[in-house]
Amino acid sequence: MSDAARARPLSVARVAFALALLLGLQPATTDIILPALPALTRALGTSIGAAQLTMSALILAFGAAQLVWGPVADRVGRRPVLLWGLGLYVAATLACAAAPSIGVLIAARAAQGACLAAAVVCARAMVRDLYEPQQGAQVMALGLTGLGVVAITGPLLGGWLVGVAGWRSVLMLMAIIGALTLLFVARALPETLRQTNPLATRLGPLLATWRRIAVHPRFIAWAALVACTYGGLFTILAGSSFVYIDVLGVSTEFYGLCMAAGSISYLLATLVCRKWIARLGLVRTAMRGAGFSLGGGLGMWALAAAGVHSAWAVLIPQCIYCFGHGFHQPCGQTGAVGPFPQAAGAASALAGFTLAVVAFGVSRWLGVALNGTVMPLAQGVAVWSILIALVAWTLVRRQAESKLELAA
Repeated sequence: MSDAARARPLSVARVAFALALLLGLQPATTDIILPALPALTRALGTSIGAAQLTMSALILAFGAAQLVWGPVADRVGRRPVLLWGLGLYVAATLACAAAPSIGVLIAARAAQGACLAAAVVCARAMVRDLYEPQQGAQVMALGLTGLGVVAITGPLLGGWLVGVAGWRSVLMLMAIIGALTLLFVARALPETLRQTNPLATRLGPLLATWRRIAVHPRFIAWAALVACTYGGLFTILAGSSFVYIDVLGVSTEFYGLCMAAGSISYLLATLVCRKWIARLGLVRTAMRGAGFSLGGGLGMWALAAAGVHSAWAVLIPQCIYCFGHGFHQPCGQTGAVGPFPQAAGAASALAGFTLAVVAFGVSRWLGVALNGTVMPLAQGVAVWSILIALVAWTLVRRQAESKLELAA
C-alpha cells in the first residue's frame, strides 16, 4: 500500500466493510459447513461425536491462538498480523478440503481456527484503535450487519453445495472467501494502530496486562455477556443440523433456509441496535436485548417439553434468540475492549479466548447429549438464555456510565 493511501483517513463505510469481511470469516468458517456435518459423518465413516470434534478443535485452537495474535498485533500492528493470518487461513482451508480421513480433517480444522483468530482479534482491536466505545459500538453494529449477510448466505450456499457437489465443496468455498478477504486487506486496509507497544509480547508485562484486564469490572460484565450469548448461538450452530436433518427430517436445502432465517433476524437486530445505542447507550440496549434472548430460549424449551416436535417449533424461537444476539454482540464486543485503548489486542484476545472455551464445552457436551430428539438443543439454548438475562440485568446494569443512562 502506498504512503498516500496509508495517510488517508478511513471512512466509516470502509471500516464497516472491513469488519464485515474479517468478522464474517468466522461464520463463514463455522456456518457454511453445518449442512455438511451429517454428510461428512457418513462419507468418512465416523460418529457424530467425531464430527462434532471438527468444530471443537477449530474453536479451541481459535481461542488459544487469540492469546498469541492479540499481543503480537499490539507489538507489530494489525496489518502484518492480518496478512500472515489470512494467508495461512487459506492454506489450512485447502488442507481441510483435501483431508482423506476424519483425523486429518480435525487437525486441519484446528489449524484453520488458529489462523482465523488473527482476523477476528485484529477486527475488534481496530474498532478501539479508531473510535471511542459508544461510537465504536455503532460502527461495530454496522459491520455486524454485513456479517449478518454472510451468515444468511452461508448456510444457503452450504446446503445447496452439499446437495450438488458434496461436503468438500463447502471447504473450497471457504478458501475462496478467505482469499478475497486477504486481497481486500492487502489492497485497501491500512494500519490502524497509532503506536505499537514494544512490551506487548514480553511475558511479564503481558501477564500483568491480562490480569489487569481480567479483573476489570467492565471487562467481566461485557465479556460474560458475549460468552453467554455466543454459548447459546453455538449450541444452535453445532447441534441444529443433526436436529433439523436427522431428527426432524428436513432436507439440507431447507435446513439452509432455517439457518438463513435466524441470520436475517440477527441482521435486523443489528439495524435496530445502532439506533438504540445512539438513544439509550450500551447498557440499556443490552438489557433490552436480553428479553428477546430469554423469550427465544425458554420458548424453544417449552415447545419441546410440550411435545411439539416440528421444524417451526425450533425455528421460531431460534429466530427470537438470534434477534437478541444481534444486540449483545456489538454492545458486548466493544464494551469488553473499551477500557483498554493501549491494550486493545490483548483485551480482544482474552475475550475471544473466553468465547472459545465456552464453545468448546458446548461442542463436547453436544457430542454426548444429542440423542435423536429435540430436547438437548432446546435445553441448551434455554440455559444460556437464562444466563444472558442474569448477566445483562445484574453485571452489565452496574456498568452504566452515568445514572442518566439507565433513566433515559
